[in-house]
Amino acid sequence: MNLHSLKNTEGAKTARKRVGRGESSGLGRTSGKGNKGQMSRTGHKHKPLFEGGQMRLIRRIPKRGFTSPNRVEYAALNIGELCQAIEGDITPAALVAAGRISAKDLVKVLGGGEVSGARKVVAHAFSASAKAKIEAAGGTCEIAK
Repeated sequence: MNLHSLKNTEGAKTARKRVGRGESSGLGRTSGKGNKGQMSRTGHKHKPLFEGGQMRLIRRIPKRGFTSPNRVEYAALNIGELCQAIEGDITPAALVAAGRISAKDLVKVLGGGEVSGARKVVAHAFSASAKAKIEAAGGTCEIAK
């Protein structure tokens, strides 16, 4: 095979549309742009959400509330599930190793379930009921940094 013998595959190259070159071309008169209006004229442009001058949809829909930039998202886990899933101390590193959370998650321990034995629990936040259950079983609660 040589460079002079290379050919395009069938349909790879198509002839460009020659618009406005007579009725028999199929693209004469309005050149495929329809009749009148902004889009048929030269230099036509409008923004992607422009709706012809009427109030845009995004502005017609009512807005409510806001998103606080200071919101802290926690991965909420029940103490009963944690006691069953992890032996020994419950820490964020142990939870990551067990596949319960990802490394960047903050952990909040909730009070669902029963605590078996005295456990040291390290988390970023505790619910009041979880803290009471852990301490009643003889364990300790520590806030992680």
